[in-house]
Amino acid sequence: MNPPPLPVRRRFPWILYWIVLVLIVLVALAPVGSVVACGLIANAHGCRVDEGSVHPCMINGKDYGQLLYTLGVMGWLMLVTLPAGALAFVLWLIVLIIHRTNWRRRAAS
Repeated sequence: MNPPPLPVRRRFPWILYWIVLVLIVLVALAPVGSVVACGLIANAHGCRVDEGSVHPCMINGKDYGQLLYTLGVMGWLMLVTLPAGALAFVLWLIVLIIHRTNWRRRAAS
């Protein structure tokens, strides 16, 4: 008669938590990236960008002023995404700690 197979110990799903954390950071910092991209493009082509109005910005014969204006103004979304990202991070951390604690208790028993 064969002995029963040994139980397979499953690993904690760290990858899921890392993916969610990366998504939280990307969403929270997206407006920052928008402003940085706007500044880099405008500076590289000698264009003026501000929140007051659209200024023409000719790049390879095409006007990108409206796009740069939109990218720059999207920076104001930081007022929402940064606090929301901080809140999402705190919730993520609480869920991680509770899940990891329960995981260790089940593994110990």
